[in-house]
Amino acid sequence: MAYGIFKVPQAQNEVVKSYAPGSAERRELKAAIAAARSEERDIPMFIGGKEVRTGNTVRIAPPHDHQHTLGHYHMGDASHVKIAIEAALNARSKWAALPWEQRASVFLKAAELIAGPYRARLNAATMLGQSKNAFQAEIDSACEIIDFLRFNVQYMTEIYAHQPDSSPGVWNRMEHRPLEGFVFALTPFNFTAIAGNLPTSPAMMGNVVVWKPANTQIYSANVLMEIFREAGVPDGVINLVFVDGPSAGDVIFNHPDFAGIHFTGSTGVFQNIWKTIGNNIHKYKTYPRIVGETGGKDFVMVHSSANPKVVATALSRGAFEYQGQKCSAASRAYIPASLWDEVKAYLKEDLASMKMGATEDFTNFINAVIDEKAFNKISSYIDQAKKDGVEILAGGNFDKSQGYFIEPTILVPKQADYITMCEEIFGPVLSIFVYEDERYEETLELVNSTSVYALTGSIISQDRYAANLATRKLENAAGNFYINDKPTGAVVGQQPFGGARASGTNDKAGSMQNLLRWVSARTIKETFIPPTDYRYPFLQED
Repeated sequence: MAYGIFKVPQAQNEVVKSYAPGSAERRELKAAIAAARSEERDIPMFIGGKEVRTGNTVRIAPPHDHQHTLGHYHMGDASHVKIAIEAALNARSKWAALPWEQRASVFLKAAELIAGPYRARLNAATMLGQSKNAFQAEIDSACEIIDFLRFNVQYMTEIYAHQPDSSPGVWNRMEHRPLEGFVFALTPFNFTAIAGNLPTSPAMMGNVVVWKPANTQIYSANVLMEIFREAGVPDGVINLVFVDGPSAGDVIFNHPDFAGIHFTGSTGVFQNIWKTIGNNIHKYKTYPRIVGETGGKDFVMVHSSANPKVVATALSRGAFEYQGQKCSAASRAYIPASLWDEVKAYLKEDLASMKMGATEDFTNFINAVIDEKAFNKISSYIDQAKKDGVEILAGGNFDKSQGYFIEPTILVPKQADYITMCEEIFGPVLSIFVYEDERYEETLELVNSTSVYALTGSIISQDRYAANLATRKLENAAGNFYINDKPTGAVVGQQPFGGARASGTNDKAGSMQNLLRWVSARTIKETFIPPTDYRYPFLQED
């Protein structure tokens, strides 16, 4: 067998396409959307390389047009989770033994498939199934998942290349082996890229995976699975199951070969999973890796030196892109009284110009929230604010007759601890607290203590001393901190993403740090000429 020390292609961030009128990508994407709307897809689970259909089908509809049927997926049960685990464990030894460059090739090919022939189809699936506009889909289901795949391959090689020092007559080596067992990937609705990264990053490191996507993301998850299969992911390495959470958890968290979970979702679910794993710790062959990114109550802190137009733009984009359905979305802001009138005018102007409607109309900035449950939760906060007499600067209306539409809404409560300043809403609702300019440092303390979360946040200031003070005071308030920008839009390879406190384990998706969680290191010491006498020189008599 021939050997080589291989250098993978240098990872570069995928260029975001513009989808401007008349562009080739706009025509291709519109054609893909039309094709997807013209058929009803029959979506199976994929277990051990086989398509699994149960006949217990669930309808999929666009959130912005819930009368239209995109297809049906086949719902599984606990028995399918057991089969998926068995398929994964059967595939484990062969996959783990495959040379690393072969695993790298599979996922580099997947990136190329998404960048090329699958780009429009995956974006169209995300636009229809998750109600993302063309730009939000492009930065997610094209560029970010491509970046995850390419950069993770590069990080993998850097991990393998990092080796310990050796002393004379000794060769020290470090191996990074996959975890002993299987990994459970539990993925959210809001980012197709996250749904792709959570199963592929452990698999890239030689692990086998059982993947359960959110039901509201199954339409695009199916396309991802087709891409992985075409890229050459072997049967059983990634198994896609559609089951309810309790059925999956009851099987997985009681299995002796459970080796780790890669999770993005709600804080409550993650804390319950952690508790369950702890209670079952005696059942496992090894201590499972628990990696999770959960909620956020992300802030924008504004200093009196800030440019009001910069503030308004950061809030308009940060709070309302993808209807605020981002863990990192700006959900609370603190604005000095001296800037408020000007910022308020710009915000009202911005929101008045935002069009809301279906993703198929590329002129719509605001689309629908993901489902009726989310609609009811978000609208209840708005209704309560109206009852409480909170000032509604803009928006405040909602309608679900055609789709789950909620206007981008800005609330201006008088109390800094009002409920919408504290609780995660996960929708297009921004709460703004106006503070007196001289209370800047006091307000920083307020920002730090208001929320249990610590995912993202930003400071907008032209005063470098004020910006530095905020950076220090809010050290633990955000895992991703932005200066003079919105608190969203982390790019793989540039801003590794994750937060602490109730926002998760801060294992930084899109970094080497995350991949290290999916391997178990083994140190090897080889002594070339070993000793033949137990006696040390110090034992000799004077």
